[in-house]
Amino acid sequence: PNRFDVNIPIPLVLAPYLDIARRLTFRCENAEIPGKSLSTAERKFGSAPVEKMPYHTNYTETNMTFMVSDDMKERIFFEAWMEAINPTSNYNFRYKSDYAVDIDVNHYDVTNKRNYIVTYREAFPIAINQMDLDWSSDQAHKLVVTFAYTRWQNNSLQSLLEGLLQQGLSSVVSGLFGGAPGF
Repeated sequence: PNRFDVNIPIPLVLAPYLDIARRLTFRCENAEIPGKSLSTAERKFGSAPVEKMPYHTNYTETNMTFMVSDDMKERIFFEAWMEAINPTSNYNFRYKSDYAVDIDVNHYDVTNKRNYIVTYREAFPIAINQMDLDWSSDQAHKLVVTFAYTRWQNNSLQSLLEGLLQQGLSSVVSGLFGGAPGF
């Protein structure tokens, strides 16, 4: 679990923070490979057993922890990102396309070969945690950022090949039975 990195491209509205964004890859101390669940409804016909039928895919928010440098630039960056989403000067939210990005989390095996890639689609920060100040502490600040996203996608080579295979099979079946009645 300790062989990973995170790539966070910045939205165009945050171009002045490009130098900070580059550092985030190396400052991310903790990230998550996301989960997924299906909402279900129970269905029963006659005396048959009750079945669960899926009707919706659920994606939970994800948290990432960043080590904060002495100049607090990591916190400043995420504050600026949230300000870009909803400027406090007028409280008018921007369009999602202006602030959402695709975030990649890369996992590496023991030979440092990337073996699992997950992409959070249309991700953006929705919360940053407080940072406590303490005279008796000599540890670095850590900032937990909560991200919302539309969906996640496994971009590992095996997953991409399986997707291409499924698309290929679908087009073959569609070509064979596309116009036939009952198919």
